[in-house]
Amino acid sequence: MTMTAADLKIKIFSDGADKASMLELAKHPLVKGFTTNPSLMRKAGVVNYTSFAAEVVAAIPDRHISFEAFSDELPEMERQARTISTWGANVYAKLPVTNTRGEPLYEMVHRLSREGIKVNLTAVFTHDQVTKAIAALEGGAPAVISVFAGRIADTGIDPMPAMRDYVARMRQTPNIECIWASTREPFNIAQADSIGCHIITAPADMIKKTATFGRALEAQSLDTIQVFRQDSIAACFTF
Repeated sequence: MTMTAADLKIKIFSDGADKASMLELAKHPLVKGFTTNPSLMRKAGVVNYTSFAAEVVAAIPDRHISFEAFSDELPEMERQARTISTWGANVYAKLPVTNTRGEPLYEMVHRLSREGIKVNLTAVFTHDQVTKAIAALEGGAPAVISVFAGRIADTGIDPMPAMRDYVARMRQTPNIECIWASTREPFNIAQADSIGCHIITAPADMIKKTATFGRALEAQSLDTIQVFRQDSIAACFTF
């Protein structure tokens, strides 16, 4: 049976930092939350981090929003996470699994989680990282673990077997949800949904493409041909 967007059980989070796009997507029925990171903010031209965050939280107060700590020093990362956590009840403090020197943050996120701070542990790739992340966050405040399935696939490894295992393990911990991160194509949304993944992050253009889920391939073919024709006319091609 062909899947349509209405059949999806997975929660879709918009991944980006363009405020206008975020506000538009807040009206989209499939979008249940938002994630950001320093790279996306830089790309979107964000200059004042706290002002941007305050504006977004004020405009979208009722859904998950992750804001990431940007320091590379563990004490300062923890301070930033604590500050971020005060920005709203719907805000998650996003922290990488290690800093740039490979120093792990498991003890820090364990401490923060036990204090009631919602954590998004990000840039997770390996079985060992997932195991230690679950152990650090289990039993604490609501938390998510962002596994970069798309970037795992970039290395030539099929992420599906590992993601099935990670999702199954996180579903045994009531306070932890698994995010399929670094989504590469709309089909990844269907893949993540099929294994029961809690959440998938995707950029705005990819989320909009879910509208074609379930569409007849003949119609897709005709649309493609029509675009080719329109572009050839616009380009004034001749022989």
